[in-house]
Amino acid sequence: MYISAYAAMWFVPFALPICFWVAWSDLRDMLIPNKAVLALFAVYVVVGIAVLPFNIYAWQFVHLAVVLAAGIALNALGALGAGDAKFAAAAAPFIAIGDLGTLLFILAATMIFGYAIHRIAKHTALRRLAPHWVSWTREGKYPMGLSLGGALAIYLVQGALTGS
Repeated sequence: MYISAYAAMWFVPFALPICFWVAWSDLRDMLIPNKAVLALFAVYVVVGIAVLPFNIYAWQFVHLAVVLAAGIALNALGALGAGDAKFAAAAAPFIAIGDLGTLLFILAATMIFGYAIHRIAKHTALRRLAPHWVSWTREGKYPMGLSLGGALAIYLVQGALTGS
């Protein structure tokens, strides 16, 4: 992996709770809180400056702008929720550009498994564990925060274990 193991180790304890918050909130309310997006962005701003070389730290803000522009376009087309677009943009600076293929593979896997598990749980007794989750009743909608948060968490943990 291209991400520095050192940087990923520092990002993990701060970013993982936010990833879980995002997944939980999206499952429960079909909403990713702006506070979670801002918190993730703050983690990159504060921790990133301390653990990344400045040229990499600064350059990765371009990732945020590119992903935000793509997210806004996808949201306008109705393909993605606004919270999903904002969270993806806030997560983008954490990703080393050389790891884009790896991240897309992780995201695809979290989307497939997340969708399958969510749909199975929706139609089984597992649903009783959280009967008031909005995501159970939104027909044709999937809480992408589950996959987006999961993908970032997996990427950062994998980076901490096997990064450069």
